[in-house]
Amino acid sequence: MTLREPESADLPTLTGLMRTRVLRPAGEGTFPGLVLWSEIFQITGPIHRTAALLAGHGFVVAVPEVFHDLEAPGTVLPYDAPGAERGNAHKVARSLAAYDSDAAAAVHFLKQHPACSGKIGTVGICLGGHLATRTALLPDVSAAVCCYPTDIHQGTLGLGLADDTLRRLGEIRAELLFLWGRQDPHIPQAGRRLIHQTLSDLGLQFTWHEFNAQHAFLRDEGPRYDPELALLSWQLILAMLRRSLQSGSAQPALPTL
Repeated sequence: MTLREPESADLPTLTGLMRTRVLRPAGEGTFPGLVLWSEIFQITGPIHRTAALLAGHGFVVAVPEVFHDLEAPGTVLPYDAPGAERGNAHKVARSLAAYDSDAAAAVHFLKQHPACSGKIGTVGICLGGHLATRTALLPDVSAAVCCYPTDIHQGTLGLGLADDTLRRLGEIRAELLFLWGRQDPHIPQAGRRLIHQTLSDLGLQFTWHEFNAQHAFLRDEGPRYDPELALLSWQLILAMLRRSLQSGSAQPALPTL
């Protein structure tokens, strides 16, 4: 599907207005909504292209600025050491209540959007993978794609480095898809095993894929990008989102290898 020009919305949250980029198909009708959570670098080129890919397959995609209360609207942190340092400092300077308020605001925005069918999912990458997991705690969310989510295994997201995400997984009713890189130093094998065991013990509906890949293997910029694994991953992601959110409606075609 071709896309409309990107839109922008400022959503009210616990910590002020949250600048949110919105991409959606050019066609008429309604489409499921997706909250896309970025890495610590905010809405970079790779994140915008990810949003466009998802929107082109029949979704209204809202991409919030994850540090909207700490950076000026439109700020993009560079993919370098200073950018990573700044982003990592920001992610533990915000409270869990602030993150959860952002998620609720984004979901509410999509539910009210005239182009949204009312079905809601979420996709997140790195920090965003963790935020997608927390967004799935909301009852209106039916599907969550969590790409190498950081901090869940050690509970170190947010102010005080003491998040409760792992303990709250049992509240999730959405279908979940987790993607991981085995060579990712941020989520080692023991951490992945803890999350998998917890999900299994709780009897949640989830699918789990591990690849021989580094952290950020989906990001189409930089030396860790693996195009072949990225294409396979997006096929898995789109198939899950279509099944969970687009069932019973006209379906866009999936890419083929």
